[in-house]
Amino acid sequence: MQTSTSYRNLRGFGCRKSMELINEKLLGFVMVLTRISAFFLILPVFGWKSIPVRIKVAMTILVTVFFSMIIPVPIESKQVSVVESVLLLTNEATYGLALGLIVAFVFASVKFSGRIIERQMGLAMAQILDPLSGENTQALGALLEMIFILLFLSANGHHLFLLIISRSYETFPAGSIPTIPVLAGGIIKAGSTLLMAGLKLSAPILAAFLLLMVVLAVFARMIPEMNILFISLPMRVGMGLLMVAIFLPFINTFVAEFADWMGKLLPL
Repeated sequence: MQTSTSYRNLRGFGCRKSMELINEKLLGFVMVLTRISAFFLILPVFGWKSIPVRIKVAMTILVTVFFSMIIPVPIESKQVSVVESVLLLTNEATYGLALGLIVAFVFASVKFSGRIIERQMGLAMAQILDPLSGENTQALGALLEMIFILLFLSANGHHLFLLIISRSYETFPAGSIPTIPVLAGGIIKAGSTLLMAGLKLSAPILAAFLLLMVVLAVFARMIPEMNILFISLPMRVGMGLLMVAIFLPFINTFVAEFADWMGKLLPL
């Protein structure tokens, strides 16, 4: 009888230890899942509506399993209440959303430059349905964004996303309180970089349009009978397409600068 009682006590003790270990690992897994899910939710590549939800969920869980095995979570589940668990998950979601928003801002600079060029071409009202995001967008901006993303992925740019997640846990460990001023500062700098990078990419084409306007102004003074508005419309469209075709190969250099900007803007 004593042997049977000792065996049951030992078995119950082992079950309790196993449940505590499972609860601790489960809490850490959910925390990692929350940060990675929030990060992937805003990314322009993984957040596209054209990607099936099953693939998104599978990729998120796969990445979460990998990082949850190598990232320590210094939190004991026995001492964490339900309210504290919700606060911990909110902190992780804040980190993921902030980092994803910074990356999305830098990505948007390519589409922003396309919109600047389209306005100079007189195609500001021309819109198409973007097959990737499922939203109405300008044709030239969507084309530049697709080309840039293809070049980015061909250069193993998706490894940069994994590196960002890894470094985020080195700077902001799981369970830490978000440093809102640091994250907000990174988002503000990313927004300013969006404007500067968009202008930088479209600057040569803007210079060509400025030269075209000067030439048309000279023609208007020399030949007053010429209908400059009627002539300028096809010339602006042709000039824009020609300049985009000339400078399109140089977008590959922006891929290298993209990684440098990520290192400077992300608070990691």
